[in-house]
Amino acid sequence: MPKKGLGRRSLLAGAASIVALSTVMETSAYAVFDEIKVTATRRVENIRDVPLSVATKSGESLDTLFAGGQDILALAGRIPSLNIESSNGRVAPRFYIRGLGNTDFDLAASQPVSVIMDDVVLENVVLKSSPIFDIEQVEVLRGPQGTLFGRNTPAGIVKFTTVKPSAERSGYLTGVYGEYNTFNLEGAVGGALNDDGSVTGRLSVLYQHRDDYIDNYDWTTNTPIEKDAMGGFDELAGRAQLSIQANDDLNILFNVHARDLDGNSAAIFRANVFTPGSNDLNSNYDRDKVYFDGGNNNPQSYKGQGGSMNITWDATDNFTVTSITAYETTDGSSRGDIDGGQDDGPGFIPFPSDTEDGLTSLDQFTQEFRVASQNTDGYSWQFGFFYFDGEFDILTDAGFNAQKVTHTNEAWAIFGQYSRDFGDEWTVTGGLRFTDDEKGFSAEGWPAYTLKKTGNHVDWDLTAMWHIADELNLYGRVASGFRAPSIQGRDVVFFGAPSVADSETIMSYEIGAKYENPSRTFRINAAGYTYTIDDIQLSAVGGEANLIQLVNARQVHGYGFEFDAEWAPVDNFVMTAGASLNHTEIDDEDLLVGICAQCTVTDPVVGGFAAVDGNPLPQAPEWVYNMTARYGVPMGADHELFFFTDWYYQTEVNLFLYESVEFQTDDQYEGGLKIGYARNDGSYEVALFARNITDEDNVKGGIDFNNNTAYVNEPRIIGLSVTLRR
Repeated sequence: MPKKGLGRRSLLAGAASIVALSTVMETSAYAVFDEIKVTATRRVENIRDVPLSVATKSGESLDTLFAGGQDILALAGRIPSLNIESSNGRVAPRFYIRGLGNTDFDLAASQPVSVIMDDVVLENVVLKSSPIFDIEQVEVLRGPQGTLFGRNTPAGIVKFTTVKPSAERSGYLTGVYGEYNTFNLEGAVGGALNDDGSVTGRLSVLYQHRDDYIDNYDWTTNTPIEKDAMGGFDELAGRAQLSIQANDDLNILFNVHARDLDGNSAAIFRANVFTPGSNDLNSNYDRDKVYFDGGNNNPQSYKGQGGSMNITWDATDNFTVTSITAYETTDGSSRGDIDGGQDDGPGFIPFPSDTEDGLTSLDQFTQEFRVASQNTDGYSWQFGFFYFDGEFDILTDAGFNAQKVTHTNEAWAIFGQYSRDFGDEWTVTGGLRFTDDEKGFSAEGWPAYTLKKTGNHVDWDLTAMWHIADELNLYGRVASGFRAPSIQGRDVVFFGAPSVADSETIMSYEIGAKYENPSRTFRINAAGYTYTIDDIQLSAVGGEANLIQLVNARQVHGYGFEFDAEWAPVDNFVMTAGASLNHTEIDDEDLLVGICAQCTVTDPVVGGFAAVDGNPLPQAPEWVYNMTARYGVPMGADHELFFFTDWYYQTEVNLFLYESVEFQTDDQYEGGLKIGYARNDGSYEVALFARNITDEDNVKGGIDFNNNTAYVNEPRIIGLSVTLRR
């Protein structure tokens, strides 16, 4: 890492370059950006005034990503330092920020990235797959967020804010039709429910459908066993919100929501699509064809409901009290042909694996009380209390054995933050949080187990922001965080013992710059960081024994940078660009993990295990680039013809803790295009679109326990969308 003096000079030189570049841009720019408001500090602030690395996505860019029936995985690579993948189809996504994540595919997996929807944490991996619709904004908070948001946030947070009720009557309806009979219907309506506008509501609905399009073939005869056997889904979700402005000081917001997912949409594993010694997809791979002898066409079905009550009370002119009470429940199951093939092919499959995993009786209750200052001059503060209680059962049926296990989790925390201005140039903010966390595990039947794991920690952060000018802020941040202890019990069904991992802790250092030119036609947020994680929780998945083992590695070191920029160089033309470098390295000379049965391991192998000291973390591309561009051609006074495109590119990714030739992807890219005709006031839009327009076959993950199996991205979807707004 560079010396501190060099880092400071580089930051100031970069800030000067930003100012110089924007001065040149001033001469030809006509479009004006809206302010970006974020809630990264639990307050509504301009993103330029928030002293941490935050990226947002909203509006047309966000809507386009999900046009072809995509789920939350569509956000992967679209925001610097953010990666998302899943080996569980449309449920149980795995999130990674700055290279930190968890490759554990179990439904009880703990992750260092927290997902928050409307100020409610979604802890379980199935809850994290909640459908994305009628969203006002997505915020990605990069780096530890332990002070205000709690444990299990050492990597960061993905935060969703839905469109809220208002007195103005408004709504929209979007219909999409595309390849594979893909159909999207999304809409919302809201407005005042009484004469004075003190009671408002909003109802939002999403329906997504895709036909089964993957054929199941007999390997030996190359004839179909069943045409259009899997790959399709039906997703129905709804949300109702009711806002009651009881008086000038008291507002109560109720939110109820539900989802119903059904289809043959569990992950499609493809057997031996790598030839030993190569990571290229071989002739065993065909996107529209598989050779399964199990899995019952990979069915997946989940239902969930939830609700919250958010009370905001302006108790005095000086402070506000907020209470957020929430409950979530969900259940469902997925089944799959895990080995991805038939006994006699493709390739060599030592033994078949047909497994069903189900989540039953998940109950999550959360309660937060927060008191925050308002109308203060030169300082602000907030403090609060948080309580979490969760319990769920997982039933795993591996064919030869079925086992139900129960996970419990109870946690509480107290937290506070204080911010003060020092003159007009400096703002210093500090925060503390104490968290106590207890997890329990029990397994019925044989073998039977009962475990308990507890942990507590004090998280803290300290930031200083230098207001150089109205347009430019520089900041420095030191932050700690921790991930609570974890228990992994899936191996019980395979007659193995559950594994446990102690708490991990992170110390992160970050510097950044935020700039917006006076005419609001160019802005950029940039940050550089370094961190060290002690006792990091890692999941050694797969291997020849097909196990999941939690381990604590001694340390992981990481460093990198990210930037996000928007530019309107001329009227009717807007560009965004982003990039990130995430370098990670495992530091543990004694850590050995299981390896695959048929691949070419490049790490030192000791007694049949790989030594992974010095390896990067899995699913952590070192470089990610993304961009969007929109150009509008005026068609008379009220309409336009527009062109919108979005792309991302990432460098190679190691899929597991050990390194091998087969399970390391090449560089990947994916893009989309949208061409449409719209009224300038947004009242209607008709557009042709394409997702994964070049039909890339990108490997997103592997199953390594006994053959070279992988799963890939979604196919190209070309379609038509129509949107009406009021």
